[in-house]
Amino acid sequence: MWKEISVLIRKEITLEWRQKYALNGILLYVVSAVFITYLSVGAKSGVLSVPTWNAIYWIIILFSSVNAVAKSFVQEHQGRQLYYYMIASPEAIILSKIIYNTGLTLILALLGYGVFSVILGNPVQDQGLFLLNLVLGAVGFSASLTMVSGIASKAGNNATLMAILSFPVIIPILLMAIRISKNALDGLDWSVSADKLLSLLAINAIVGATGYILFPYLWRS
Repeated sequence: MWKEISVLIRKEITLEWRQKYALNGILLYVVSAVFITYLSVGAKSGVLSVPTWNAIYWIIILFSSVNAVAKSFVQEHQGRQLYYYMIASPEAIILSKIIYNTGLTLILALLGYGVFSVILGNPVQDQGLFLLNLVLGAVGFSASLTMVSGIASKAGNNATLMAILSFPVIIPILLMAIRISKNALDGLDWSVSADKLLSLLAINAIVGATGYILFPYLWRS
């Protein structure tokens, strides 16, 4: 199965490289959102508070992730899905998409962090905790949005359905990530965030396991 996963991940990278407009559009969205924030919420005059910096950062990363992951199954037309059905297991398909989307979301998060640091300043005092939180957040966003994208694709790629289904899953991940980031911004000891890190890791594990178990039934339909 791991050979199937590696081949499918290479396929995803090849398609993304051919359709550069999709990735370029998302990158432009991240940079534009940060620059608009710089001009509109008082950052230009240096009055942007740390909690506001934290909240705006995660909101931008969330919408960037939605735009990036939403096309996971949208770009796969029915003939190509039938071809995948014959050559690969559904477990390999869902895992490959989650791994690829995690990498893509993490790249967007790191890019957003870099742009934020350059334009809005970098108030993060504990870089290690902040980056670990980015990784866990990227995994959570990708796992939940990938599964929801698969469900929405079976309903005619209904964007409204994807937004409704992903909301209950994304909100706990987002709130937990914001709280951990706030601790990293304040430079608090890792022990203060240990329970939140474990909770975020548990949410990611539950979402990933649920997608792994349920996706084969969805794929057969």
